[in-house]
Amino acid sequence: MTGGGVYPAIAVLQALKGRTDEVLWVGSRSGMEETMLKQYDLTFEAVSAAGLHGVSLRSLPGNVNQLVRGFREAKAIIKQFKPHVTFFTGGYLGVPVAFAGRKIPSVVFIPDIEPGLALKAILRFTKSVSVSTRNSLQFLKDKNVKVTGYPIRSELRQWDRASGRKFFAIPENEQVLLVFGGSKGALSINQALFASLDSLLNDMHVIHISGKDHWEEAQKAKDSLDPGLMKNYHNYPFLYDEMGAAFAAADLVVCRAGASTLGELPFFGLPAILAPYPHAWRYQHQNAEYLQENGGAVILENANLKDQLESKVRSLIGNREQITAMRNAMKALATPDAAQQIADMIIETGSASVFKEDSYG
Repeated sequence: MTGGGVYPAIAVLQALKGRTDEVLWVGSRSGMEETMLKQYDLTFEAVSAAGLHGVSLRSLPGNVNQLVRGFREAKAIIKQFKPHVTFFTGGYLGVPVAFAGRKIPSVVFIPDIEPGLALKAILRFTKSVSVSTRNSLQFLKDKNVKVTGYPIRSELRQWDRASGRKFFAIPENEQVLLVFGGSKGALSINQALFASLDSLLNDMHVIHISGKDHWEEAQKAKDSLDPGLMKNYHNYPFLYDEMGAAFAAADLVVCRAGASTLGELPFFGLPAILAPYPHAWRYQHQNAEYLQENGGAVILENANLKDQLESKVRSLIGNREQITAMRNAMKALATPDAAQQIADMIIETGSASVFKEDSYG
């Protein structure tokens, strides 16, 4: 496994438990992945890698050297581990591993609707592909593709509305808005929320995952609140396992449109206001359009967040009929068995393979 998309890979890893003799996770040298994966009791190896897309000419030679180094490291790891199948979930880290293990049968999961540049390179060496939605099929005309949906970690799946509300100590009959922007946070989303926070808290609870980079601002915003409103503001720098509680407790979410929204929001039937990150090529916008076209979300462009966020939240969360229709539409997109389907693909691909000695050379 390579951890370009760490969370979906973890979900598939959980579905593979007891079905494989050994799993090797090949990750980055940052240390972050290895720390996250300690609870899963698996072997971890790190390789060098760096992106090439959007890189300055000054940085390009160094990044190319890192990829070459990563290829050599991956080749040595593969020769020693001798995998029967490889599994990729995206990211430039997977590129040197895919090149080094190009003779080994592989399965690729494409988290976003359109595969990114790294995945397009990796796809040259695979025939078995899993995708989150049917909208991805247009980009994969010569591949053996299965629409599995987006796999969800078991840590998220354990939460329901009752347990989520209990975790945050929020009464069942009160409205809840969830706002988040990823592990580092989203500056424009946070600023838009802070601009209308007092007003919103008069009528609803706000669960705000500010991101670690913006935690200090969130704390200052909380300290400036009227004491009577503080109990309605539930702010955190980051949630991991407890993120499922936030999804389950909320009536509406404001967030970016990264790949995980294609799986996590449908799983919880959570209506969304999506503000695609404007510098993520077109990937996030395609994800957001898919959820909007299917009735589960509305798009609010990043440039309009500060001026329109509060009115958009109020127009949706206060309309019970519309929010119910959006919840049902989102739920209809859910694929709860996605991780199991991808695990089955990996087992079948590995079982069907017959290797020659030079497959690892």
